[in-house]
Amino acid sequence: MERIKSLFIIKTKFEAFMVIYALALGATERGAVYMQQYPGIGGQLLALACSGAVFMAGGKIIDAIEYQRGI
Repeated sequence: MERIKSLFIIKTKFEAFMVIYALALGATERGAVYMQQYPGIGGQLLALACSGAVFMAGGKIIDAIEYQRGI
C-alpha cells in the first residue's frame, strides 16, 4: 500500500511542473468550452477565471515543494 501511496506524492519540482501543465491543459480546454457556451464578456471572464485558478494552484504547489525541502 505504501508503494501505491508514494505514486500520489509530488516530490520534485519536475513532477510539480508536470502536474501544473496537466492542470493548465484542462483549464484551457474548459475555458474554450465556456467561451463557446457563453459568447461575449461572460465566457471570457469564465475562461480567465480558469486560467487564474491554475496560476494560484501552481504557485501553491511550488511553494509546498520548497517548504517540504526546507529551501
